[in-house]
Amino acid sequence: MTNIGLMSYCLGIEVKQMKKGTFISQQGYTKEMCKKFKMSDCNPINTPVEIGIKLSKNEDGELVDPTFFKSLVGSLRYLTYIKPDILYRVGLVSRYIEAPTTTHWKMTKRILRYIKGTLKFDLFYSSSNDFKLIGYSNSDLAGDLDDKKSTTGFMFHGRCCVHMDFKEATNCDTFNL
Repeated sequence: MTNIGLMSYCLGIEVKQMKKGTFISQQGYTKEMCKKFKMSDCNPINTPVEIGIKLSKNEDGELVDPTFFKSLVGSLRYLTYIKPDILYRVGLVSRYIEAPTTTHWKMTKRILRYIKGTLKFDLFYSSSNDFKLIGYSNSDLAGDLDDKKSTTGFMFHGRCCVHMDFKEATNCDTFNL
């Protein structure tokens, strides 16, 4: 084996290693993705979704090319390794890849606009010995308009994200008050 030095780039992830820690980013990949989906000149925004928006399989609007939509959603899913803040929203638009409408397309484009506004937000893994594990969780009780399932998400982080996940309930009890 040959030592070729510190890693600086791997599978679309840029790595910058220093004494205090390591920065990882996907700025190059993100720029190429915006170019591919014709969003290079879009106006950036501060949030990946409008507050209170709920999507459904039966949204109004024309059907969008599912192959193109799947390509975009797959590209966004790859970005979630460096941008955990979009994981929940990307997971929600992923539900509609079989028959996306213009409403689903607009929601997905909004995520791209958010990514453009946060392009320089990288992850930093500190090499400090001071470690504190913090966890967050959230759920939307029966938030899926189609089947009334709940979506739950959680994230644990120390010096940087340790584990995150979200999933839709596979079965859901109904409570009548």
